[in-house]
Amino acid sequence: MNRDRFQMLVDEAWERIPEQFREKFSNVAVFVEDEPRREHLQAAGTPPGHTLLGLYQGVPLDQRGWGYSMAMPDQVTLFQGPIERAARSPREVPRIVYETLWHELGHHLGMDEDEVRAAERRRGVEEL
Repeated sequence: MNRDRFQMLVDEAWERIPEQFREKFSNVAVFVEDEPRREHLQAAGTPPGHTLLGLYQGVPLDQRGWGYSMAMPDQVTLFQGPIERAARSPREVPRIVYETLWHELGHHLGMDEDEVRAAERRRGVEEL
């Protein structure tokens, strides 16, 4: 899939995030990259032989002190190649984009990996 089409899926996924949550993400920038780089894998603690669909980089909301202001936006990066490879068919790519975006935004809310996965199970998300 070309980058423009993939970016459109990311934009559509963002629009599907419920408004009451999107307000909490006003200082989050979402980027698309082809593949995770070594520093992305290291930052996420990704074990050898595994891949990364997305990455949150920033200060979670629950860790910000009273003086936290004038900061650059937190970043969510979605990795197009791994997302496309995780899909069983091209029709599944939009769902994986949406679930990966939600997953990374969960980290922005202050959830650790176990908490994000528990929230995904409650929402009925199949493990990717």
